[in-house]
Amino acid sequence: MSGPSSSGPASSGQFGSRLGFILAAAGSAIGLGNIWRFPYTVGESGGAAFVLVYLGFVALIGVPVLLAELAIGRASGKNPVGAFRALGGRHGEAWAWVGRLGVLTGFGILSFYSVIAGWTLSYLWRALSGEFAAVMSPAQSGAIFEEIIANPGEVVTMAGVFLLLTALVVRGGVSGGIERAAKVLMPVFFVILLVLAGRAVTLPGGGEGLRFLFEPDFSKLSGTAVMSALGQALFSLSLGMGAMITYGSYLQKKEGLGVAGISVALFDTGIALLAGLIIFPALFSVGAEPSAGPGLVFVAMPAIFDQLPAGQAFGVAFYALLAVAALTSTISLLEVVVAYVVGERGIKRETAVWLVTGLCFVVAVPSALSQGAVEGLGAEGLGGQSFLDLMNIVFGNISLSLGALLIAIFAGWTWGVVPALEEMNGMSLGGLWAAAIKFLCPIAIAGVMGYILVTGRFF
Repeated sequence: MSGPSSSGPASSGQFGSRLGFILAAAGSAIGLGNIWRFPYTVGESGGAAFVLVYLGFVALIGVPVLLAELAIGRASGKNPVGAFRALGGRHGEAWAWVGRLGVLTGFGILSFYSVIAGWTLSYLWRALSGEFAAVMSPAQSGAIFEEIIANPGEVVTMAGVFLLLTALVVRGGVSGGIERAAKVLMPVFFVILLVLAGRAVTLPGGGEGLRFLFEPDFSKLSGTAVMSALGQALFSLSLGMGAMITYGSYLQKKEGLGVAGISVALFDTGIALLAGLIIFPALFSVGAEPSAGPGLVFVAMPAIFDQLPAGQAFGVAFYALLAVAALTSTISLLEVVVAYVVGERGIKRETAVWLVTGLCFVVAVPSALSQGAVEGLGAEGLGGQSFLDLMNIVFGNISLSLGALLIAIFAGWTWGVVPALEEMNGMSLGGLWAAAIKFLCPIAIAGVMGYILVTGRFF
């Protein structure tokens, strides 16, 4: 049963080329999940053994769900809610709630993601001003981080600036806004990334960082690390939040969906590894601890810039890289919600963009203030988890995983693998995809959800 509409939504347009789609979709997947979250998760999880498990999950779980989302989007030509309604047959209205879950997940993630993205702007400004050029201990670097996140005016303003930049791109539509921005931002991103990686791997002592990243020690691999690897694969590829369904609806029928989808996954995975090539050689070159946790790029990295040749330039480029990565992801997160408002509510795109951005900013404020600026929103006032942490748990863990699970079930059992493979233009290895989406993906993702609920551990 194939869905209606052979083209993307008329109100939003289509990507003008396969390259434009790949850059935009890769930009959605490539973000702070690659440059911030992946390195610190690798550091906490023992290095190369975690990387191998992560790569396996990307190939076996991430890519099949990614292709399913793209197929659902292009077959329907609609936003996530309309897509499930169109392809769900007599149960279409019930399945539309999965689309609504994706839209809500995208909105929730954008609200706290924009706060962390705002931190990158704060750090970029400090790198430009030379603040990290002075000799600095990790304790001093940590004090700067605490100063930033405890400053209510700065954190709220920077989150607002980031949402404003995102809105200015999304208001231009698909080809005139998202695709055009991707064709500028992604090449800039790749150039900065390659320059930094090339410099980092040549640092004295950087070879230890390469061994940490690429020589596996499976004795360091725990059950928590395995679950984190799967969670990272889902988060990194922007799955379960409607982003790839939305972008798939803008992909022209003539384009090979399988090739485009796999290209996005390869780009995303390659960028995560390149981020590791920047951070771990730099850390090991100055004897820093790789398991610094979420503060790795905001606390550990500034403390080593002054010890690196041309450290200020390295710092500026590094935080510019983080900011660009974050922007390409916030664009797709906002587009998910805007596409829903335009397609289901009949509101004009520009009005929808400013309406959604304004609402998201309101929801982002408590996350921004919860890291030290307002005590009642922090971990002390909310039972051990700050407001931002709770948003990540609800939307970045539980809701995201549930969405990915239901998408796999829908593609494998309700819509069906036959029409899905037809939408993939007879992709080779279609039988393997069908087996993965029907059996392997639901079981694996359900396992992650069970682990989260039973242990209370989050990724």
